[in-house]
Amino acid sequence: MKRPALPPAWTATWTRMAPREKVLVGAAAGLLLLAVLWWLLVAPALAVLRSADAQHRTLDAQLARMRSLQQQAQALQSRPALGREESLRQLEQSVRQRLGTAARVTVAGDRVTLTLTGVPADALATWLTQARVNARAVPGEARLSRGAAGGWDGTLVLTLPGE
Repeated sequence: MKRPALPPAWTATWTRMAPREKVLVGAAAGLLLLAVLWWLLVAPALAVLRSADAQHRTLDAQLARMRSLQQQAQALQSRPALGREESLRQLEQSVRQRLGTAARVTVAGDRVTLTLTGVPADALATWLTQARVNARAVPGEARLSRGAAGGWDGTLVLTLPGE
């Protein structure tokens, strides 16, 4: 295969150059080639290597969180099933203990509607966890809004386990 021909002006310039100039032009072209290879091949690989430790720590933290969630799920699955009445009793007890008079419970079949008035966010979060674990109630619907005093107002519909 033939090498592509250079423009005649370049060829003429090259032949007029002194050997020292030819070496300098060759060195400059080599340096330019090395710079391009660095930017295209080496620099991206080095950037990946530099960020690998941070990514590794992040992924380790995510893996630990996933294993923790897996253990929680297995613990919940291994617990004996509750009947509807026991679940409702646990739920009502947790409402009285955690939310007090700021919440009202209404039961309709296997659905429980909780009406909230000015419930603090941390109390609601704690109660939801307790309701899920102890009463095995599953939140199905929430219509909540921030009240004037900073607490949560609205309704929360939960589903109880069947018999």
